[in-house]
Amino acid sequence: MDIEIIVATHKPYKMPTDSMYVPLQVGAYGKKDIGFLRDNTGENISSLNPYFCELTGLFWAWKNLKADYIGLTHYRRHFRGSHSGENRFDRVLNKKEAEAILQMTDVILPKKRHYFIETIYSHYAHTHYERELIATRQILVENYPEYVPSWDKVMNRRSAHMFNMCIMKKDKLDSYCSFIFDVLDKLNQKVNVSEYDDFQARLFGRISELLLDVWIDHNHIQYKEVPVIYMERINWWKKGTSFIKAKFFGKKYEGSF
Repeated sequence: MDIEIIVATHKPYKMPTDSMYVPLQVGAYGKKDIGFLRDNTGENISSLNPYFCELTGLFWAWKNLKADYIGLTHYRRHFRGSHSGENRFDRVLNKKEAEAILQMTDVILPKKRHYFIETIYSHYAHTHYERELIATRQILVENYPEYVPSWDKVMNRRSAHMFNMCIMKKDKLDSYCSFIFDVLDKLNQKVNVSEYDDFQARLFGRISELLLDVWIDHNHIQYKEVPVIYMERINWWKKGTSFIKAKFFGKKYEGSF
């Protein structure tokens, strides 16, 4: 089974040793070479990385890789395998495990993140800007009306597949990427990113996280969830206090955790 999973990174970092992983420098346009493949080669949108985040890597993989299955993970966030190991990299999903799962499904996604006291819509509106959600829905109304019921359903849920992580059979990736990049291109024409700080300007990568479940729901895509393993510690105190400030005091997120 031919599987290639890009590992999106903007800096030198330890990578999984399994041959199916392809380290990729995202946002490589105008940047120093860090020794990995670069997303400014072939057909690409590398220059949009400050706004599209790891999606410039997904676009590059979609347009330039020819594998039967293509995926995306992050340098500090991977799918977790079922095996044990002395360190975290020993526990990353390997090709044998991925092949076993992909014999049963065409799509692998990360375990859903749960927002117990918020809907997907309200959480985004509190931590980012609601106008982006309104604009995205309007784009669907005008261009993909058949997706609107799924958008409304997903926005009212309290859990979602996040991080833009996935492994998909190539035909599914074609369908997914054709949909999200068209919607995001139209959104890019509606939003003036010059009005945002650097963190909030990365809105297209966030909206795409929501569009994944919209695409999944509308197309009745069958998938298998796999846990996520983090290669660095998460500052849960900072994350929690930032959420409280956003929800109750209108303080938007200012950075990652």
